[in-house]
Amino acid sequence: MNMHASMGAAIAADCPVNSHNEWDPLEEIIVGRLEGSTIPSDHPVVTCNIPGMAARAQSLAAGFRFPKFMIEPAQQELDGFVALLESLGVTVTRPDAVNHKAKFSTPHWSSRGFCNSCPRDSMLVFGDEILETPMAWPCRYFETHSYRPILKDYFKRGARWTSAPKPQLTDELFDPDFTLPEKGEPLRYILTEFEPVFDAADFFRCGRDIFVTRSNVTNAMGIDWLRRHLGEGYRIHEIKSRCPNPMHIDTTILPLGPGRLLINPEYIDPDELPDILKKWDILVAPEPDPINDRILAITSMCGKWLSMNILMIDEKRVIVDPHHTNMMRQMEKWGYEPIPCSFLHYAAFGGAFHCATLDVRRRGTLESYF
Repeated sequence: MNMHASMGAAIAADCPVNSHNEWDPLEEIIVGRLEGSTIPSDHPVVTCNIPGMAARAQSLAAGFRFPKFMIEPAQQELDGFVALLESLGVTVTRPDAVNHKAKFSTPHWSSRGFCNSCPRDSMLVFGDEILETPMAWPCRYFETHSYRPILKDYFKRGARWTSAPKPQLTDELFDPDFTLPEKGEPLRYILTEFEPVFDAADFFRCGRDIFVTRSNVTNAMGIDWLRRHLGEGYRIHEIKSRCPNPMHIDTTILPLGPGRLLINPEYIDPDELPDILKKWDILVAPEPDPINDRILAITSMCGKWLSMNILMIDEKRVIVDPHHTNMMRQMEKWGYEPIPCSFLHYAAFGGAFHCATLDVRRRGTLESYF
């Protein structure tokens, strides 16, 4: 091992934050909470990304607490997920419980909160750095405050802690004439280039190469900000998605390990992938198993491809919802060991296993896989 590699390994051993990709052996993870969850505010940047029935329900109930019939089954699943992670030897940390119904304001607007169910959206990890992202939903403006005790602890123990410029989120950021593109129309986005905004969940990491989809919560200026912040040690590549209302990359495309890429056939054209990804094995996600429960269909904030929102424990083991039998079987065929964990009710709060977590420590070092 050369001097630089040995120094990097020594820093990784001492620092609580050390994660470079989506598949190295998982050692520590942040898992979200549901306490105090509030239905997100009725803002165009929110409603344009929520599926039809859920969007109508959301606009009527914006600012109210999520009802118990939604919270209780999701909480039961979340508790089971945490217990599973701990049984696998993973250290689990949790944000503070927060009253998200409390109203807050800036000089330009006011809002209530949402929830801290999905740490994947609000923070990015690059090696020993944990970065708070400038999210575009006003109701999520102060969401990372619930993680501050964790962030301060990581900082005291050697991690680098960064925050992107806090966005103003004034009307200039949002296109007032935006409508979702019809089938066959070119993609368009509700965001302008007024200021940099991005959600962490629009990115995935493969060592020195970072991949991103532009979306209704991530604009080109946000991607440019992160590219300049990371500097010459990293390369950021944009991936074209055919999703008509794009928000977050982890139901569109996700790496499972070096040289293997899981794609959503509805949203990704393999011929349009960045050239360096075309050399990898392309694994096409199977058709998601239908969810026939009407309540789940109405309350889900996510599309049907949430079956792809899996969590790699290491290069072989992967957590999958057992409802998605097609995905479970396909993972086995591809040589993985799927670990079942029920999680369907969590979709009402923004996602599944990948969304609900932030892997802050994986056993590995910074590498180039291309």
